[in-house]
Amino acid sequence: MADPKAFMSLPRVDIPKRPPAERKCDWKEFYRPLPVVTLKEQAARCMDCGVPFCQADTGCPVQNLIPDWNELVREDRWREALVSLHSTNNFPEFTGKLCPAPCEQACVLGIIEEPVTIKGIEMAIIDRGFDEGWVQPQPPLKETGKRVAIVGSGPAGLAAAQNLRRSGHRVTVFEKMDRLGGLLRYGIPDFKMEKPAIDRRLEQMVAEGVVFRTNVEVGRDVALEQLQDAHDAVCLAIGAEDARPMEVPGADLEGVHYAMEYLIQQNRLIAGDPVPEEHRITAQGKHVIIIGGGDTASDCLGTVHRQGAVSVHQFILYPEPGLDRDEATPWPYWPLKLMDSHAHEEGGEREWSVIVTGLSGTDGRVKKLHAIRVEVERVPGARSELTPLPGTEFEFDVDLVLVAIGFVGPTRDDLVDTAGLNVDPRGNLAVDATYRTNLDGVWAAGDAQRGASLIVWAIREGQDAATDIDRWLTA
Repeated sequence: MADPKAFMSLPRVDIPKRPPAERKCDWKEFYRPLPVVTLKEQAARCMDCGVPFCQADTGCPVQNLIPDWNELVREDRWREALVSLHSTNNFPEFTGKLCPAPCEQACVLGIIEEPVTIKGIEMAIIDRGFDEGWVQPQPPLKETGKRVAIVGSGPAGLAAAQNLRRSGHRVTVFEKMDRLGGLLRYGIPDFKMEKPAIDRRLEQMVAEGVVFRTNVEVGRDVALEQLQDAHDAVCLAIGAEDARPMEVPGADLEGVHYAMEYLIQQNRLIAGDPVPEEHRITAQGKHVIIIGGGDTASDCLGTVHRQGAVSVHQFILYPEPGLDRDEATPWPYWPLKLMDSHAHEEGGEREWSVIVTGLSGTDGRVKKLHAIRVEVERVPGARSELTPLPGTEFEFDVDLVLVAIGFVGPTRDDLVDTAGLNVDPRGNLAVDATYRTNLDGVWAAGDAQRGASLIVWAIREGQDAATDIDRWLTA
């Protein structure tokens, strides 16, 4: 380290964002790059800890070698930093933009000061790698002749596909949608990640020899058994798309939509797909309520702002957290504390400790939301207990309701039910410690077996499943 006290003398500098008033007027990404001199200074704040909790599972599921590439950036050795970053992470351009950075919450410096700007440095390394032409295809040195089918082209499926192809196997990825990328393509708004970021990585994978087939829904267009017959191994990376239902009176009224229906349609519009006017879900000129408090709700909030809503309120079941880390989530774990997303910076109101009791409307269209405030008691190791507070009932005028209350596992369709795949008590695909399902030669990775989670866990599990598949094929 050039200055072992840099973490004391240099303050943290966050990734700059475009002003909210400006970015709400378009669908472009809101992050701005940090200057190189600032990046080197921020990298120098890394303490090169003896035990770097930032790269442990509690900090970084893909186990990025964060202190290593921080040091390389500080020394202006960017190409070596890219090699280090790619040694653990197939797609740092995705995680840099989309991961909430648990690594920063696990940073040792964060115990006493603001943590290292890990996310911004990661983004800068991969952006420079593409700008300099350092990111090149890496085709296998030899072919094994083994065939692997990957079902799903989200981050878990892409990570598994790339690693298996580089090991010399013949890999085909089957995607039910018309474009590749899974929720990277259709679930993530463009203002968080513009889609050319996906396309350039897919070009690399095609050059490496990965075969992609779109508009093929396994279980409907082709049976899983057929894939098993035609391939030596199959990996299911089908995500957890089954939305948790909102079971209240009026949930079927016109103007009530689940988050993914809304987000997917907007991404299709930005991509240039025709959507008939009468089928468009828009917040323009409307009073909007978003139900839910997670990342998907935040994505809806940012989209609502850009569509021109008159007002937007977000109703969240849990009580408002404090500004400081809750003692129930000590360092280095992800903290329970109040955090504002980019979308909250742009506007909207949050209502806490609220549960929706019903919706009502006129001529089949939603006009009012009915709710009551609740007292929430968090029970360690169990579900929180909710107690409605008599006398706190209220109603809200609304034109559009977006439901973002989570997911309950992979869609129970022809693939999951007909193929005889076992599921766990939570509704996810059941796997063993090596991601093998109950069907011989079939693995499952990512949200399909974990439940809806972070992109870094999807990539990590795609990598781990690929490792076991390769071991099994070459034994």
